[in-house]
Amino acid sequence: MMTRTATSPATPAAPAIGTRGPSALELREVVKEFPGQPPVRALDGVSLRIDHGELVAVVGPSGSGKSTLLNVMGTLDRPTSGVVAIDGIDTASRSDDDVAGIRSRKIGFVFQQFHLLPGMSAVDNVANGLLYQGVPIRERQRRSIEALGRVGLGHRLDHNPRHLSGGEQQRVAVARALVHRPAFVLADEPTGNLDSRSTEAVMALIRDLNDEGTTIVVITHDQDIADALPRQLTVLDGRIESDSTRPSTAAEGEAVPS
Repeated sequence: MMTRTATSPATPAAPAIGTRGPSALELREVVKEFPGQPPVRALDGVSLRIDHGELVAVVGPSGSGKSTLLNVMGTLDRPTSGVVAIDGIDTASRSDDDVAGIRSRKIGFVFQQFHLLPGMSAVDNVANGLLYQGVPIRERQRRSIEALGRVGLGHRLDHNPRHLSGGEQQRVAVARALVHRPAFVLADEPTGNLDSRSTEAVMALIRDLNDEGTTIVVITHDQDIADALPRQLTVLDGRIESDSTRPSTAAEGEAVPS
């Protein structure tokens, strides 16, 4: 059994993993230090839980620990201590190969840079998200077409990236993140390279996907985007400075569009 660090008096104790059923993502007393004299503590006892179906913004100034938190949440980097659980799986005791497998199955990534292959069609770019999971080629194509349909690009299947707008390219990237049906999608500055119109379209897509049940975490420097999402985590000096939930329009008594 893994030894866990004592809970800081300033941080409310999180429930034990599994006591409320598997979450999409759970961090318990996560510390991340980088070598130095003295070591640089980028994350300082971070505990948080993101349940399936949530839509969460993570915001904070440069140097706050936001990027390190992104890497730890996405299992791209290991914490110095603490627990990172993905869909109920504690990754701390797993080998690097096991964690890479968990990451490829359980986490979908959307980055500021689209990372699309320019010589491939949209459908092939999305299908590549399943390339290393042993999915047969016909099933990869079927699921790719389905994912592109979900993001409103069913009419752009055969277009390659140079024939798509920036907003459409980001939609392809979102479809690629969804194609393996992950426990959650981690979007790192997904609108950072987009104009205001494309930004609105991509954020509307993210909200629509969340309404369909997709769990999404959006890392953003844009406070307006963060303020518009249901839950907002503010990172400062390697800690969760605040964790706030915005009342839904239904809770406020406003009409919800059908």
